[in-house]
Amino acid sequence: MSKLVVVGTVAFDAIETPFGKTDKILGGAATFIGLSASHFDTEVGLVSIVGGDFPQEYLDMLKNRGMNIDGVEVVKGGKTFFWSGKYHNDMNTRDTLATELNVLANFSPIVPEAFKDAEVVMLGNLHPAVQLGVIAQTPLAKLIVLDTMNFWMDSELDMLHQVIAKVDVITINDEEARQLSGEYSLVAAARKIHEMGPKYVVIKKGEHGALLFQGAHIFFAPALPLEEVFDPTGAGDTFAGGFTGFLAASGDYSFENMKRAIVYGSNFASFAVEKFGTERMQTITSEEINTRLEQFKALTKFEINN
Repeated sequence: MSKLVVVGTVAFDAIETPFGKTDKILGGAATFIGLSASHFDTEVGLVSIVGGDFPQEYLDMLKNRGMNIDGVEVVKGGKTFFWSGKYHNDMNTRDTLATELNVLANFSPIVPEAFKDAEVVMLGNLHPAVQLGVIAQTPLAKLIVLDTMNFWMDSELDMLHQVIAKVDVITINDEEARQLSGEYSLVAAARKIHEMGPKYVVIKKGEHGALLFQGAHIFFAPALPLEEVFDPTGAGDTFAGGFTGFLAASGDYSFENMKRAIVYGSNFASFAVEKFGTERMQTITSEEINTRLEQFKALTKFEINN
């Protein structure tokens, strides 16, 4: 069985949307990525850090969902990373109310021996130095996927460029693609980012779907129109988990298979937004995933009669 290393936060979130608010609940990029990737026939190894305040029941849940948590460091006297945010009525914009790095401030990732030969590495949104540390520990990786954000573009651009030069795929949103490239056109932005190193550029457009670029090849996957979006937190990470989980299980990193992976990623993301935090991702079934995949196919299937 193939192996997928996922590095990112396992954290607490407190979220407020027009539909309600939560106290501290389970969140974090690695959590969302792992919950979706674990649906595929691949071994998922999480690399993260939590404090002594992190409930054992959460760790047990991750393990019971088939994830290897040997790479999740528990700092007994420390506190777990915490993020709090409030979404506006459009559900696309949000205000960060609190960010407490806690144990994440001194995180030095250690990839377990059993996962140093992983075929696929998913670098969740973290400090570029942490991402470089994981790349150095997984020299046999055939596919390295990077997620990053504008915060690192503002504060650690030089080091971020070092990471980008070493990865095969970068996934960012449209605003970040424009900032990173200095181009407004997403086609021009993708071309500039290609020149930085990645073979594939994935530009996420939230409720408007995702674009995949490889040189002159472009593919667009729509987002499924949903009646209700409850909480968008983690949707991008859930997308990344579906995307990398599918690729790791298939072992095929061609453009044609990347297209399928994009659709799988969009499929998982459509579930994540239906409830607060990771709640929906903990309950989805294979039957629900397959039913929704058929809905995605129906969205884009058409014939033109000349």
